[in-house]
Amino acid sequence: MRIDIITIHPELLKSPFEHSILKRAIEKKVVEVNLIDLRDYTTYKHNQVDDYAFGGGAGMVLMIEPIANCLKALKEKNTYDEIIYTSPDGELLQQSTCNYFSTLKNIIVLCGHYKGVDERVREHFVTKEISIGDYVLSGGELAAAVLCDGIIRLLPGVLNDETSALTDSFQDDLLAPPVYTRPAEYNGWKVPDILTSGHTANIEKWRHEKSLERTKERRPELYNKYGKK
Repeated sequence: MRIDIITIHPELLKSPFEHSILKRAIEKKVVEVNLIDLRDYTTYKHNQVDDYAFGGGAGMVLMIEPIANCLKALKEKNTYDEIIYTSPDGELLQQSTCNYFSTLKNIIVLCGHYKGVDERVREHFVTKEISIGDYVLSGGELAAAVLCDGIIRLLPGVLNDETSALTDSFQDDLLAPPVYTRPAEYNGWKVPDILTSGHTANIEKWRHEKSLERTKERRPELYNKYGKK
């Protein structure tokens, strides 16, 4: 898979891809991640990529021309399945969204900044708009990192145990059950006996029941969604 991230702050995005699971995925060539500096594609003086909004108001807007130039250059070399814009008013990122993106071959992630991008970028270039929550960040770089992490960990060969991702919270509209590890007893607090019983069928039944309980208690809207299947 190839992920090209367009940003005005590539330095902000280097660290997430230089550690842990994402680093291993890149080293194993499961995924190629390219950080593309939007300023390299502007024709304006002083590497300008933003300007004041027509009609006035506070904040700056990313201009269409550098973005269009960048997209044109990328498309001359690759065919992209989706061009994703990170925006607080986009579609809320869900596990199912990550599942879908993980099946694609090439995607572009455009990081918003300031007051956003010229609306014509969204109208004519962007194919998906994604938000990681109902709040505003200084820029779309952190959102892009979250999105990429959610996608890359699902790619075959990334996790040591590929069944791990299948048991994550939200994969089946349920929260994950409680998990425990050694020691079996600490400060008088014991791990449930069922988990040390070695009886796989009973353990799976217990985990499913705990997932139901936890989801009903903490995310009733998910529990109701699961119940309607």
